[in-house]
Amino acid sequence: MSLKCGIVGLPNVGKSTLFNCLSNAKAQSANFPFCTIEPNVGVITVPDERLNRLVEICSPRSVVPATVEIVDIAGLVKGASKGEGLGNKFLANIRETDAILHVLRCFDDDNITHVDTTVDPVRDMEIINYELQIKDLETVENRLAKTLKAAQTGDKTARIQADVLSAYKEALEQGRPARSVQFETKDEQRFARDLFLLTNKPVLYVCNVDDDSAVKGNHYVDEVRKAIEGTDASLMIVAAKTESEIAELDTYEERQEFLEEIGLSESGVARLIRAAYNLLDLQTYFTAGPDECRAWTFMRGTKAPQAAGIIHTDFEKGFIRAEVIKYDDFVKLGSETAVKEAGKMSVEGKEYVVQDGDIMHFRFNV
Repeated sequence: MSLKCGIVGLPNVGKSTLFNCLSNAKAQSANFPFCTIEPNVGVITVPDERLNRLVEICSPRSVVPATVEIVDIAGLVKGASKGEGLGNKFLANIRETDAILHVLRCFDDDNITHVDTTVDPVRDMEIINYELQIKDLETVENRLAKTLKAAQTGDKTARIQADVLSAYKEALEQGRPARSVQFETKDEQRFARDLFLLTNKPVLYVCNVDDDSAVKGNHYVDEVRKAIEGTDASLMIVAAKTESEIAELDTYEERQEFLEEIGLSESGVARLIRAAYNLLDLQTYFTAGPDECRAWTFMRGTKAPQAAGIIHTDFEKGFIRAEVIKYDDFVKLGSETAVKEAGKMSVEGKEYVVQDGDIMHFRFNV
């Protein structure tokens, strides 16, 4: 499943440092604007204790975790929607992602240049949001002018599209993102998705703080939290510099010891990867046995035949039924055989909506 999150932000807020921690890739990181020009792409393993537990029980020959793609995109500056800096390239790269991790600088450091001289994460957030909204407004207005003409001829499809575009235009002119507008009918929703508006993507604000603020945050984080109150966006705190130091440690034990010393139970990177996975509305089902334990990624709300098709298209075409074991039952009873004997395995048909953590076995005939 090729869904990906884009890491965005102004220059020098810590995007590439964070990307390096996430992917162990060698994205260049330096103290000057536009260090990142071409987007760096990393395929990130999603931390999941459930898979680790299944491996302990099954002792499989191979293990395949879930993954998510993270893209490090060049820093944006004021005027990007008009082509300033690397504006057009930046906006095109965002359009190709499915969700946004918006990194905000929430630390003071005289040795790291800020593109606008002073540290003000709310201002920085508003700069990028404004540029995305302006670009979306341009897209909507261009489409609306053509669509209104067709709608006036009595074209029902054009009328629906004009209503969607008009609703987006009103929201964007009021400074609200496209994702704040909801549509009721499937035709409206389908057209809205096909517009690929930048501000229609789900967003997570990542507050990059100093070492001392890694646990509780600071006044900059408080300002951001207040600014996004009442919106559908969420926030998390990460100390990218600290995370880069953790990533350099050789063993799991050393990393855990480091985390405990600074008052954290797990790394910010692990939390961020899971947050990115959730931001994309992804969930996980498992296949588990002596040959392989594997985490399979699916979109929330997926039904059993489509989930089977993730493994192989033949599984979906010839779907007969799904044999489903709940994760908790499997862990408690210790084996598939024990689960069956306890009557805890269910047999589900084509309308079954797969749940996060389900252990699945598909029956099919092609």
